[in-house]
Amino acid sequence: LLAIGRLFRRSVATVSSRLSGHLPKKIAILTGVIVALALFNFIGNDVILGQGFKLFDRTYARVDATISDDTVPPSDLLKSGSPDSLLDWNTLGAEGRKFILATPDADQISAITNRPALEPLRVYVGMGSAEDADARAQLALNEAIRIGAFERKVLVLATPTGTGWMDPSAHFPLETLLDGDVATIGVQYSYLPSWLSLLAVPEYGSESARAVFLAFHDYWETLPVDSRPQLYLFGLSLGAMNTDLSYDYYDIVDAPPNGVFMAGPPFTSRSWNQITHDRDAGSPAWLPTFRDGKVVRFTSQKGMPEHQTRWADTRILYLQYASDGIVFFSPSLIWQRPQWLDNPHGPDVSPKLTWFPVVTFLQVGFDLLTATSTPRGHGHVYDGGDYMEGWNAILKTERPQDERQRLRAAMKEQEL
Repeated sequence: LLAIGRLFRRSVATVSSRLSGHLPKKIAILTGVIVALALFNFIGNDVILGQGFKLFDRTYARVDATISDDTVPPSDLLKSGSPDSLLDWNTLGAEGRKFILATPDADQISAITNRPALEPLRVYVGMGSAEDADARAQLALNEAIRIGAFERKVLVLATPTGTGWMDPSAHFPLETLLDGDVATIGVQYSYLPSWLSLLAVPEYGSESARAVFLAFHDYWETLPVDSRPQLYLFGLSLGAMNTDLSYDYYDIVDAPPNGVFMAGPPFTSRSWNQITHDRDAGSPAWLPTFRDGKVVRFTSQKGMPEHQTRWADTRILYLQYASDGIVFFSPSLIWQRPQWLDNPHGPDVSPKLTWFPVVTFLQVGFDLLTATSTPRGHGHVYDGGDYMEGWNAILKTERPQDERQRLRAAMKEQEL
């Protein structure tokens, strides 16, 4: 920063000195500042960032297209990429192929629940499967219809993270709690990690999520109310922000989804910011209560706060950890003390953490960059047990404690 500052000062001095023989001194200095700002903006955005993002995009695209020797297309005709599938296995992307192959079978679910189960349905459309967001959304819908996704009890539209990753810690408990009677849809919109996607192409994720929502919701709305599946939306990280942007009031007023579950929403998330700002008096910014939880509720690794009112039929739930830099970072940390530092601090935030101008901005900025390297259950690494409790609440499955304990144990064995 010192070097950049000195270079900027030298640039101003060079330009102003060349102009001083032709212009008044103050005007020459002002012109020097303007020229230096324009030059630094061009170099920073168009040269360094622009070329850097192109390099990242090419690199991650190659990684996404790589298929390891031990990865073979599924033979089950109900899986994406199978011989009967509308999707070519090679176009699903690395994360999509992992997601499809990791589908738990009915026996695995029954061993935990002690009940008969179905094998869950999963659909995944990669960036290479179609040319644009609308085409990928339509392809996902056609594949979902082909495999009978609308005949399941629950249909989940899951927006992936930036790389296309679908967190197994989120989907395994969902499918187990529902005895496999669920179909999950994922559509990739980027090759880049979430933080790079957020900086470089933030509009891609929202365009894709909205295209998927409209395609599926329009079809779902035509089905008989008493026989269509319950509709839920899910997103983690950048997927949470894009899930929030996938619909508006006018889309759902006649036929709202049954619930929306968002984990680790980035600090730029539209509704999350408004809800946190307008939270009930006395509730902490790191775990707000909003209008006594009538529609929107928050949960963490410590569970959900008590609410006095009944939760509505359409439920919105946020899962977030107080130590998650991706959630609680903000440029305003440079000059303003955040409300999440009010006492008491979150359960996994150091009591010694206090606010200093610029310093806290840098501290939380590094927490943002390293948020996925924390122990499970902290930072941006969300624990399967916390997902399970969230799904149990929002789906209204109300599974007994002993079954949830068995599910926790199974997830711990799989490091979920």
